[in-house]
Amino acid sequence: MSRRPLLLGLAGAALFVAALDAYVVVTLLPAMVGDVGITIERFEQATPIVTGFLAGYVVAMPLLGAYSDARGRIPVLLACLAAFALGSVITATSGLFGLAGLPWLVGGRFIQGLGGGGLVPLSLALAADLYRDRSRAVALGSVAGLQEAGSVLGPIYGATLAAAAASAGGWRFVFWINLPLAGLCAAGLFAARSADSTAPAGKTKIDWISALVLGAGLGALVLALYPDDPEHRTLNALALPAGLAAVLLLGAYGWRQVRQLEPLIPRDLLRSRSFRGATAANVLLGAALMVALVDVPILGRLVFNLDALDSGLLLTQFLLGVPIGAVAGGFLAGRSGNRVTAAAGLVLSAFAFMQMSRWSANELSFHLGPIREADIALAICGFGFGLVIAPLTAGVLALTRGESHGLATSLVVIARTMGMLVGLSALTAFGLYRFRQILGTPVLIDPDVRERVKHLERLVAAAFLQEYREIFVIAAALCALAALVIAWSLPPARTSGGT
Repeated sequence: MSRRPLLLGLAGAALFVAALDAYVVVTLLPAMVGDVGITIERFEQATPIVTGFLAGYVVAMPLLGAYSDARGRIPVLLACLAAFALGSVITATSGLFGLAGLPWLVGGRFIQGLGGGGLVPLSLALAADLYRDRSRAVALGSVAGLQEAGSVLGPIYGATLAAAAASAGGWRFVFWINLPLAGLCAAGLFAARSADSTAPAGKTKIDWISALVLGAGLGALVLALYPDDPEHRTLNALALPAGLAAVLLLGAYGWRQVRQLEPLIPRDLLRSRSFRGATAANVLLGAALMVALVDVPILGRLVFNLDALDSGLLLTQFLLGVPIGAVAGGFLAGRSGNRVTAAAGLVLSAFAFMQMSRWSANELSFHLGPIREADIALAICGFGFGLVIAPLTAGVLALTRGESHGLATSLVVIARTMGMLVGLSALTAFGLYRFRQILGTPVLIDPDVRERVKHLERLVAAAFLQEYREIFVIAAALCALAALVIAWSLPPARTSGGT
């Protein structure tokens, strides 16, 4: 009996645990920074906790993807789980036993990012190794669905577990529990390692220097692009030095890519229209995805007058739609092809964003039966994004041999992640500019002070609403452009099978 489902399920479980942990800081961050000595007045100093994880996430991918192509998926998956567990220990002990608070915490999250970042492309590569043709798209969709489900449940999981274990360390317990979870996944993978062949297809020469330089350049770009206070400023204090470092490192990688006889990324892959199109679509997709993840909760707080919890919960339907769409995308891609499925998903998301661009200040009072119309639009938007994940990944994997699956899946995930960061930075700049332009200099002539305050609040809310309507139109355009790129670049269903 084939052990393929067991092996893929164990890798998916490890990925699910890491995805949970990637988003626990959404609800745990206030308690974490308080325990390492950061007050609410200096809350922006907590930004490295987030950027540290993201930097580790992207730094690891090129190196670990390439290494798994040369040495096999299971050994590298086990190494990623070990790094994830080590990072969890460091994070959980931050501020204890005389250990430096914030630097120790950031270091722990960085190491967690290294391990968690490797698990994403390696699990996708393992799915590609184990399955072919239609079954491959289904397997990729299932893995992507587990990852997105972990992202959805992460904040709730963190808050619930921390509250239940208040006497056992609170937020620290959330990271301690990663040790047995990672250990169980590692033990299962080790025991099942003799399953249907997941060894590399014979690739022995890897340009390790290029992988390290590329990863470091991407990590520097994360530090340069991530805004530490997006409601008030576009750039962070490290934008200039980190940006220069990113340019130098990525330039050095480009020089090596041209000069090497066997470069890290095969030249045939770079020349492929399908690869270039899938990469561009992933960048556009990531930028549009960030609009929903960041701007919808802010809109809820500033325009709909929701509190912090309810603003976050406004995204619930969107976040549920993504994993459901990811699984559905795998099944549909296996039957209708990668091009049709991915393009259809992006058209759905574009349609939803256009609906959202017409939202009014009392949008949450409109219902279609028992369901709010806003929730329907958000669910459709998330479902559309989910549909795209498996077919775009399968489209890139169809261009590569098994010996390059790890690197190929790393490039897919990196493109989407960097698109999210570029989108966050660019849309923050646009949003701040348009808000100030729309609001202008308010003229308040009300004789009563309280009436003037209320008048100003109405003007500010109206300016924010107009700003986010325009941003939703931009997101719709990004999705539509990505759909066109996919329709132009990906092959039709009859030639989209695996290799």
